[in-house]
Amino acid sequence: MPIVHLNGQNLPANEACVPVLDRGFIFGDGVYEMIPVFGGRPFRLDEHLRRLEDSLSETRIPNLHTRLEWATLIQGLIDANGRGDQSLYLQVTRGPAARDHALPENPAPTVFAMSNPLRPPADETLEQGIKAITLDDIRWARCHIKAISLLPNILLRQTALDADAAEAILIRDGYATEGAASNLFAVFDEKPGGVLVTPPKGPRLLPGITRDVILELAEAHGITHREADIRREDLARASEIWVTSSTKEILPVTTLDGEPVGDGKPGPVFRRMYELYQANKAHLQVG
Repeated sequence: MPIVHLNGQNLPANEACVPVLDRGFIFGDGVYEMIPVFGGRPFRLDEHLRRLEDSLSETRIPNLHTRLEWATLIQGLIDANGRGDQSLYLQVTRGPAARDHALPENPAPTVFAMSNPLRPPADETLEQGIKAITLDDIRWARCHIKAISLLPNILLRQTALDADAAEAILIRDGYATEGAASNLFAVFDEKPGGVLVTPPKGPRLLPGITRDVILELAEAHGITHREADIRREDLARASEIWVTSSTKEILPVTTLDGEPVGDGKPGPVFRRMYELYQANKAHLQVG
């Protein structure tokens, strides 16, 4: 039985209970983080905690812990679940209150965290890539907040699955924003070796931690890159398309809307970046 954290206590998952009037249950009134753990160490913890702080501030949910307290809580849960590679989910809701759209005056936030084994993408997926489709972005206007109210994302992702695709690439006002559960990268053959492009940060997309790592690796290893808007029609001329997240890492999209991306195989820039990402990750796993 996995061990979870609930309001200051680590306990078996089947013993953890949350009040039915918790606003996370009633309204989806809460925020979350998904933190990859390699070799028993949380990856980019400061960046994840900074994003958590931003989400809490934007939603006016009190932050109950300092960064050191969050780090201690997280490491304790990692250790309780056997260290190794894990996917740690951390959620903070506004807590229990009478059902009312107005914010309660003295909220008592609920802090919940759980951990699951983290497994890398299958070799077959990395060799063949995934299928994706484009869909209109039906989400709200503040996608930079990592909110637990994910019904639009769920419906978009399921539409992709119903179409035998693994992900939906979302389009708003004619521009690609991100995936239903991932950030977006594309390679354009504007110069030898290609140019790696990702949409700029802003309220239309989540500021992904893995996204930032990829940009840092590109900068450090001489891969030409930039943050720029990607028009819907630009996707058709991309030689490579990737989606990224803490759990997906980097996945190549080789078919988009039924048409091959580039030559229909994972491209050379993806293969180079995947190697760099794995080398970066290995430092944590063996340290």
